[in-house]
Amino acid sequence: MDEHTDLKENPFERFIESLQHELEDQDPIFIIGIIVALAAVVITFVFLKYFLSSKTVRSAILLVGLCDSGKTLLFSRLLTGRFVRTQTSITDSSAPYKSKNERGNMLTLIDLPGHDSLRPQYLEKFKSAARAIVFVVDSAIFQKEVRDVAEFLYFLLTDSVISRNAPTLVVACNKQDITMAKSAKLVQQQLEKEMNTLRVTSSAALSSQDGSVGGSVYLGKKGKDFEFNQLPMKVEFLECSARGSKGEGEADIISLEKTLAKL
Repeated sequence: MDEHTDLKENPFERFIESLQHELEDQDPIFIIGIIVALAAVVITFVFLKYFLSSKTVRSAILLVGLCDSGKTLLFSRLLTGRFVRTQTSITDSSAPYKSKNERGNMLTLIDLPGHDSLRPQYLEKFKSAARAIVFVVDSAIFQKEVRDVAEFLYFLLTDSVISRNAPTLVVACNKQDITMAKSAKLVQQQLEKEMNTLRVTSSAALSSQDGSVGGSVYLGKKGKDFEFNQLPMKVEFLECSARGSKGEGEADIISLEKTLAKL
């Protein structure tokens, strides 16, 4: 029995011994060269897979926000510059978008429905492809909607995929052509206060359910009041008007186009 076992093991052992002899006979510098070359191949593969491919995949700009915030008109203005009459979207719309920069790189602009019953499924569909998220706010009635805006933004920012990929977040304070519109600075300040409250209540609710806080990303830094500069992604608040100060004339979206040109 032992003789048969030895016969089965001998070919493999002979191969190992032969390989050892070959390596011993080689110049050490030659062997080091082979190791370095293999390491370079592995590093290159990792770089191509996790850096170049990730940038190619995440080439979408998502337009999100509550119903009637002006997302669809902003979508049209960014693509064509023209004013169009819109209605509440019940599905997504997408089109190639050429950045207003020297490179003229092509991205995909996607307008997502704003209805609260549709948001989760469309966000789930497109969130992995997002290079940037443009969160559109109706500045004219922001005071009435601040809680709803904060809840949607909180839901979005505590998503594990969005937190991990860290797409640029642009909060576009739209409808600045209306006299009562709130400034971008005021919108930011009020959202930070509201989201700080949401963070406390959400954490308490999760703790009461299973004794621990889990299931979503913790927003901001523990022990500190929430501020947008604590997030892992770049955040910018800006003012715009998709409708324009002259009604259906020229839109005021230059600041938004400049921000998207940096992506």
